[in-house]
Amino acid sequence: MADRSTAAVGVANESGEPPLTAQQDGATPDETTDRKNPQDAQEEPQDEAERQHKGKSTPPELHSGHKLARRYQLEECVTRLDGFSSWRAVDEKLRRAVGIHLLPASHSRARQVLAAARSAALLGDPRFVQVLDAVEENDLVYVIHEWLPDAAALSDTLASGPLEPHDAYQMVSQVSQAMAAAHREGLAHLRLGPGSVLRTGSGQYRIRGLAVTAALRGLKSERPQREDTEAIGALLYASLTQRWPYAEDAYGLTGLPKAVGLVAPDQVRAGVHRGLSEIAMRALVNEGATASREESPCTTPEELAKVVAGLPRIRPPEPDISPYQRTTYQQGPYRQAPAAPRPAPAAPPPPPALPGRTGKVLKWAVSALLIAALGLGSWQLADTLMGREAQTEGDSGTSQRAGQDPSHAPSGTPLALSAATEFSPLDSPIAADKAGFAIDGKNDTSWITSNYKGQSNFGNLPNRIQGSGIIVDLGSRRHVTGVDLAMWAPGQTIEVLAAAPDASHPTALADFPQRLSPAFKAGSTAQLSAGKSVETRYVLIHITDLPPESSGGFRGGITEIKVLGAS
Repeated sequence: MADRSTAAVGVANESGEPPLTAQQDGATPDETTDRKNPQDAQEEPQDEAERQHKGKSTPPELHSGHKLARRYQLEECVTRLDGFSSWRAVDEKLRRAVGIHLLPASHSRARQVLAAARSAALLGDPRFVQVLDAVEENDLVYVIHEWLPDAAALSDTLASGPLEPHDAYQMVSQVSQAMAAAHREGLAHLRLGPGSVLRTGSGQYRIRGLAVTAALRGLKSERPQREDTEAIGALLYASLTQRWPYAEDAYGLTGLPKAVGLVAPDQVRAGVHRGLSEIAMRALVNEGATASREESPCTTPEELAKVVAGLPRIRPPEPDISPYQRTTYQQGPYRQAPAAPRPAPAAPPPPPALPGRTGKVLKWAVSALLIAALGLGSWQLADTLMGREAQTEGDSGTSQRAGQDPSHAPSGTPLALSAATEFSPLDSPIAADKAGFAIDGKNDTSWITSNYKGQSNFGNLPNRIQGSGIIVDLGSRRHVTGVDLAMWAPGQTIEVLAAAPDASHPTALADFPQRLSPAFKAGSTAQLSAGKSVETRYVLIHITDLPPESSGGFRGGITEIKVLGAS
């Protein structure tokens, strides 16, 4: 792996000064502090003549306040190294912060950087820090990318301690799935380290520097998938142990003792999750990691993502909620004790009994009134329950999208369905092996979500904030006119979306820009008309809100999907 010997050493810039370091997450090509491989440092030319011989150019004289393309104003230089520099800047047109990589057009890697940036921009996957522009102008090549001021680099998080098992699981799940998607498009990272992985405030992990960092550094590999997989294994190892899994210190983390070699994370630190420890060793592809293991190593991000998805669910830690509020005086030695509970007010004494015949008559009158009131109340209760039953029966019928005539059923004939996959953009699938039940033509099988506590929007969990659902593959581009759904339970809020006609293996919500229906609350079945024919290969039944379960919590699912269109 390219980064296994990376050390936190200072590397001088072109002027002989120590490298500048970033104080902001989301700024540099791939680390907040630019770290180099010691071997690379030894191979650096020692004088200017040798630099020119190797085709490296002196970076242009730029400064804070300089403006590029009459739009991007440079604010702060965060890295200057090896002929290129990285800056925090302001896009004055859109009034937002951006990051910029700059290098001379005559630099030996300028063409590779432009090509890598344009390829990364075409991916458009929101799990990566997006490349916004790549331009050659006035003897300069510059790459504009997103700046994420609310994100924290994994290297900064690990400085305070290892991750909880649930957080480590989320990290390796999201990163492996994202890199699997990138490799399917022929893109590699090759310098994936703790500084390249950012965690946003919503709990989503995003990767910066895809393809671009390797081009800036001149990195190439004959086995890019294996290198990126091993890098993800190293990230998981560090997240579980707060140690770098090689002998050298790197990214502010202490390496393993040379005499010990590579040992499993659960042998380095107590309390490490055994399943995650096993996955880290399977991703770190070498004999020391797999000699005593029966499982085969993971050599591609795709294989690693499948292994992580098969791991039993790791629950988040329970919130620490105090059983009662303590009220204390913080100044002085005295503290206010919890207030004693107030005694319940005494019941008023019963009224004196009425004497003689008058009292008996009054008692019988009161009893008759009570019996009449109870009878009336029972009748009203029965009427209410019958009304609710009728309403429930009505809900179990066909649901139409808002504003549509209920009598207007979708036109078209059922189209052949090639495959069904679970939509789970921010985490491992809920029940990936059950997705096929939604298109098997049987009403006694269903794809069903987990039970979520607290709130109906999948428990308001950060990793489920975009909901879930089923992606249907039609096998080829078809003209879709509507869908016919059988839901596992009524009361689910859904919307039906379609991918762009040229989409390939869409997984993110942004991959489905065409809307077949607005969000609505479905009954037990739903027939939806698209209004007009939509050309697509992939249709998403997107669930955003779940109905309550009688046993508590919220759960949903889909029993059967039929996609209608022109035959």
